[in-house]
Amino acid sequence: MKLFQHAASFASIGVIAVITAFTVQVQTTAPIPATVTTVAATSKVTAFQVDNKSSKLLWTARKVTGEHTGTINISNGTLNVENNALQSGSFKLDTRSIAVTDIKDADGNAKLTGHLKSDDFFAVEKFPAADFAITGIKPHGNNLYDVTGKLTIKGITNDISFPATVVIDKGKLTANAKIKVDRTKYDIKFRSKNYFENLGDKAIYDDFDLDITLLANAQ
Repeated sequence: MKLFQHAASFASIGVIAVITAFTVQVQTTAPIPATVTTVAATSKVTAFQVDNKSSKLLWTARKVTGEHTGTINISNGTLNVENNALQSGSFKLDTRSIAVTDIKDADGNAKLTGHLKSDDFFAVEKFPAADFAITGIKPHGNNLYDVTGKLTIKGITNDISFPATVVIDKGKLTANAKIKVDRTKYDIKFRSKNYFENLGDKAIYDDFDLDITLLANAQ
C-alpha cells in the first residue's frame, strides 16, 4: 500500500515537472512584439533673397487724356519656399527712385517726376519706402497662385489680392504679378473725380497698375 502511495506521489511530481517545463518553454519562446518607431517627415523652408538689380517694377497711371509709365526700384525682399511651393514673403520699394519713362523731353520729365515725389502723390521725403507682405497663399498648380497681402504706401496699409506666377528651378525663383492699386486708399487724391468736382479732362483715374517681376536666389 505504501509502495502505491509512493508511486502516486512520484507520478504527481513528474506531471507537475512536465507542466512547469512546458509553461517555461512557452513563456520563453513566445515572440516579443516589435517596437515600431515612427519618424515624422520634415520639410525644409528655403529662403530666396530677391535680387534688387535684376528685379523690376513698372507702373502705369492713366488720366482722361492719356497715360504715363515709369519705374520704381525694388530695395530688397525675401520669398520663402517649402516643398517647391511659395509659402510667404515680402519686398520693399524705394519710392525716392520713382522715374518716368514715357516723357522724353528732359524738362517735362523732371516736372512730372518731381510732382510724383511731392506731397500730392507719394511724399517720398516723408515716406521713402513702400512695402508688401504676403498674408495668404492659395496655389492652383502649374506655378499659379492667388496671393493676398498687405500693401503699405505713405504709412497707410490696406489688404490687396492678385494672381501671380512663381517658377522655382535649380535655386532660382521668378515671380510675376500684375497688381491694380486704388491710390485714394493711400491718401493720394490729387485730381480724383471722387474727391474733386469739375475736373473735366484734367482728371486722373484712381487706379494705377504695377507690373512686378521678382528674381530671387536660394540662400
